[in-house]
Amino acid sequence: MSKVLGTIITGVIVDENEKSVFVQKDGITYRLDKDESETALQLGDTVKGFVYEGMNKQLRMTLKEPASQVGKYGWGTVVAVRKDLGVFVDIGLDDKEIVVSLDNLPDIKALWPKKGDRLLIALEQDSKDRLWGIIADEPVFRSISRTPGEELKNKDVTGTVFRLKLVGTFILTDDHYIGFIHPSEREIEPRLGEVVSGRVVGISQHGMLNLSLKPRAHEAISEDAAMILVLLEQSPTHSLPYWDKSDPEAIKEYFGISKAQFKRALGHLLKARLIIQEDGHTKLIKKD
Repeated sequence: MSKVLGTIITGVIVDENEKSVFVQKDGITYRLDKDESETALQLGDTVKGFVYEGMNKQLRMTLKEPASQVGKYGWGTVVAVRKDLGVFVDIGLDDKEIVVSLDNLPDIKALWPKKGDRLLIALEQDSKDRLWGIIADEPVFRSISRTPGEELKNKDVTGTVFRLKLVGTFILTDDHYIGFIHPSEREIEPRLGEVVSGRVVGISQHGMLNLSLKPRAHEAISEDAAMILVLLEQSPTHSLPYWDKSDPEAIKEYFGISKAQFKRALGHLLKARLIIQEDGHTKLIKKD
């Protein structure tokens, strides 16, 4: 069978029917749907397209060149998962998905990509002429990545997980920076191919963004603490005449919560280093 499956070839139209033309290259014939071409296709014309084996085992050509090809990496979207086989990836072909074998996926199935996740894959033809998806390795991601600058610190970023290791998780951000997430900076381990959002906590000496998936301190606090924080921010002096030794009735009247709730909220804010208590007042810490 053809050894050029998964690539772009140029062939000659040798036959046609009502819906398709048949393109021949090196004695092998591929079917091309007429409605893919904006101009009429005639016998004897040369035509260039991507060739593959369709779901019905028929050799096909398409003028829609997918990003993923043999020797060429492109993003695809996971559309299905089979635990006994691998994951099926849509690379833009109308009648075929590409399988990434379970041999190329994490040993822990909970970390496999799910429907809607993204994988950067190239294609590979095996000895039985089947096309498989090959996941890009770290050198590929490094070749398409950029070097980050200090201005990215504390910025929010979104990216796709491409490597899982015991030391942490690696992602490629939407702006093509490589990011690293240490296990201490996440609540759960992200899946391969999962799109995650985090913030930049530093720049490593290896030219990667150090990321955290945990919320900022003010995003992680309780509702009561958030209310107190808002009141402090709205105060002209950024302070309130209440602290953890204030009268419970006064706290209840002003904040609408019990003293126990008030003290827990203050504890969150103190731990997050957002407030201080001085002379019977709670004061907002000014950030540069």
